[in-house]
Amino acid sequence: MPLTDNEPSKLSIRDIVLKGTIIALIVTIPSLSTFVLVWIVLDDLLLGVILGAFVHFITMGFSLKISKKLLVKK
Repeated sequence: MPLTDNEPSKLSIRDIVLKGTIIALIVTIPSLSTFVLVWIVLDDLLLGVILGAFVHFITMGFSLKISKKLLVKK
């Protein structure tokens, strides 16, 4: 069955790894920076963990939308 113009072509392994790494960085950098900043500024480890986890789950919610835009090859 030949490919039509409506079907997206497959991503290569290199593209998947590169785009997966970008998504991982988008998800982890905000939560880790929130944790470290709260821990250093307020000197409260538990509050840093809680706020870092909160930011992490918020970015995880957006990661689905980001991955749909990044992983689709046109």
